[in-house]
Amino acid sequence: MSQTETNESAAFDPAEAFSRTRGWITATEEQRLRGARIAIAGLGGVGGSHLLTLTRLGIGGFNLAEFDRFELANFNRQAGATRSSLGKPKLDTLIDMARDINPDLDIRRFPEGVHAGNMDSFLADVDVYVDGLDFFAVSARRSVFDACWRRGIAAVTAAPLGMGVALLNFLPGHMSFEDYFGMEGRDEAEQLARFLVGLSPAMLQRAYLADPSAVDFARGRGPSTPMACELCAGVAATEALKILLGRGSLLAAPWGLHFDAYRQRMKRTWRPGGHRNPIQRIALAIARHQLARMHRGQTPKAEENS
Repeated sequence: MSQTETNESAAFDPAEAFSRTRGWITATEEQRLRGARIAIAGLGGVGGSHLLTLTRLGIGGFNLAEFDRFELANFNRQAGATRSSLGKPKLDTLIDMARDINPDLDIRRFPEGVHAGNMDSFLADVDVYVDGLDFFAVSARRSVFDACWRRGIAAVTAAPLGMGVALLNFLPGHMSFEDYFGMEGRDEAEQLARFLVGLSPAMLQRAYLADPSAVDFARGRGPSTPMACELCAGVAATEALKILLGRGSLLAAPWGLHFDAYRQRMKRTWRPGGHRNPIQRIALAIARHQLARMHRGQTPKAEENS
């Protein structure tokens, strides 16, 4: 028997596999994580990294929704995007990768993505929802966060912006996604602008955007980096751990956190009243103007002067 065959046939021991986390968590907490179930919608830019990071943390159960397949344009940032996975379903590829880490995972698959028809099943038995949807999937995102809110499920979004991460937690008993962003009745372009400004009131990433023409809301395209995706996975997994174990401080919307590795800056943001906040309304008006200038191929002054 070859060494590879010997390794594959060896009994898997989760206690040993994830033992190096102990010290930061106790043996009892390790068992809690093993019994937890996390839902992730979207296994692309950040979602795949979320799954693998949470698997290595020792989470035992996942509800996973993804309908897309890997393509060459995914290579700059997406976990699972390799030459051997081109054209293959992201869901199948990432599940194989996760089970190669922990073969005992309890995974429920949603290969058509998440939608109104399967929302109840997708969120069944879930302790935490971690957002992995594409930035431009605004309708699906609103539906999932609203469903989590109505069910009392903590929902975490860690967005990759530039070379950093912007964090928002929507926790039971605190401000809802809709109260914070105010998207009801708005057209898609306005919803995307509100999502961007709401995610990152500090807008730390804006100062080093080298080519504004790469931002194209009309075509659902924007620049991305692998560093941001990995930062998101670390931050989101840490928030999930604190929620599941009931220890450590948590920021709940309208509080947020933005860390930018490129600028070596971190800011806590606070927008009481969410989208109704006067400062937020001013920031949104500026963002609308700058996005319009980008659409016309002009460079906003913020970038010109940086």
